Amino acid sequence: MNQKGVCIFSPVEHAVQLDLIGKVRGFDSAEEYFNNLRDEDKNIKTYGALLNCYVRQRQVDKSLAHLRKMKEMGFVSSPLTYNDIMCLYTNVGQHEKVPGVLAEMKENNVPPDNFSYRICINSYGVRSDLEGMEKVFKEMESQPRIVMDWNTYAVVANFYVKEGQTDKAMNALKKSEERLDNKDGLGYNHLISLYASMGSKGEVLRLWGVEKSACKRCINRDYMGMLVSLVRLDELNEAEKVMEEWELSGNCYDFRVPQTVITGYTVKGLYERAEALLEDLMEKGKATTARSWETVAAGYVNKGEMKKAFKCLKVALRLSSEKRWKPNLGVVTLTTLLSWLGDEGSAEDAEAFVGELRKVIPVNKHMYHALLKAYVREGKEVNSVLDRMKADKIDGLC
Repeated sequence: MNQKGVCIFSPVEHAVQLDLIGKVRGFDSAEEYFNNLRDEDKNIKTYGALLNCYVRQRQVDKSLAHLRKMKEMGFVSSPLTYNDIMCLYTNVGQHEKVPGVLAEMKENNVPPDNFSYRICINSYGVRSDLEGMEKVFKEMESQPRIVMDWNTYAVVANFYVKEGQTDKAMNALKKSEERLDNKDGLGYNHLISLYASMGSKGEVLRLWGVEKSACKRCINRDYMGMLVSLVRLDELNEAEKVMEEWELSGNCYDFRVPQTVITGYTVKGLYERAEALLEDLMEKGKATTARSWETVAAGYVNKGEMKKAFKCLKVALRLSSEKRWKPNLGVVTLTTLLSWLGDEGSAEDAEAFVGELRKVIPVNKHMYHALLKAYVREGKEVNSVLDRMKADKIDGLC
């Protein structure tokens, strides 16, 4: 519209256009658009938009050269520009350069905002420099214009947790909770996750109770976050209780919720419980995934429980026709299962299984080996199997 003269863009509109071009076509196209602007449209907004394009694509040299030009033009008067440069250094892993940018802001009488301080706090935390982190954090707390938010305290708590400073982490989390909006489900979920990483089951359950009371209605995202935390704590019985709450919540079905518990079972080697949960879901007419059945099957193979593994993988293969799934079983695992099928399964079972399996992976000699063994055990003629081997260009079984 602007190019055709239908309407004339203001500098703000040009800045929006620049940002969109940068996101879709990259900084080269954004740069070309900027260079073609009239001089009166090249102001702090459009300069800032182009800088953001460079930063987004981690163009360090171009970003710094553009920053120097902005300084010459007197366009570096807000925290946004400095925050962009701190984000750039963060994204390229040059965390040690971030504090210098914050110092430059203050020298130039540009007051840091919450985001400025939080980026700098992060730059110290990722380098395990808790002393530097605490210094910036205390400075931030002392600023009368800064309204401390729950997120900053959570960032600090996270670094304390990683460094094993439990008491300081707990103190920061309590302060974070005090500043949390009562209806901020994402905030509660994040704090619950941090308590879980500390191994604090009591705080996880307490805060979950607070969240349910404050938010009135928890959505699937909230249940998944809570279940992930309980699984991390190896509190699978508690996870089952939460999943029962979810089933009664009236929320729409999302397999990712029970899948969290299924994953917990499989990690702990509780394949029977994982299978039972999958079967219960299917009996209720709920969708499951081929991948989840495959994971349970692989666990059974590793335990030597081949009959159970065979049953689970058959379900996975049945579901695969709907989901375009391809098995991720290792060669050894699948070969072991096929070998068992040849030794213990019926020729009919072997035919059915191999027939489904070859729909999702290329046919191989192990499939035919299973078929031949099953046929020979039952005294059946193997010529038809050998003919198919030849047609599939499977030369031999060795």
